Amino acid sequence: MLEALVAAATFPFRPLRPIHAIFLAFPLPLFLAALVSDFAYWSTFQVQWTNFSSWLIAAGLVGGGFALICALIGLLSVQVAPDRKRIAYLIVLSVMWVLGFIDAFVHAKDAHATMPEDLSLSALVRLLALISCWIGYSGFHAGEAAWRWYLLIAALAIALSGCDEDPRTAAVRPES
Repeated sequence: MLEALVAAATFPFRPLRPIHAIFLAFPLPLFLAALVSDFAYWSTFQVQWTNFSSWLIAAGLVGGGFALICALIGLLSVQVAPDRKRIAYLIVLSVMWVLGFIDAFVHAKDAHATMPEDLSLSALVRLLALISCWIGYSGFHAGEAAWRWYLLIAALAIALSGCDEDPRTAAVRPES
């Protein structure tokens, strides 16, 4: 029984692949810096702040594009049916990239013409970058992994107690 619990508890928990995690690390700080520079432009009206934002958004789109490609490959390479978390991650990452691309076009306009929509669009893209990083770095199949860790801890408790029976079924039987 102990061997079955240990075997059930040792399945691979699938976090992001390392290259995917590296690419996912780019959009969040770059889009955040773009939002800060948009806010600086809104406060000072110095045109150079919109140039900073344009470059930061372009760099965030490059990193986000590679993260999107990695997410799509990860979704297609799953041997079982993809779960909702992977699909939601891909959708949030796609929407973040598309809105970031629209934000890049907004920044391509004249600096004085960008301000009302620029700040709100940058804030929305930054929020989506935060959500995609949260979903991506939290890993996939977390519920199953938590259940398997519970089984592993139960197996270790059984092994350390020296008892050959499952403590959950022993508590159900009335004592004689």
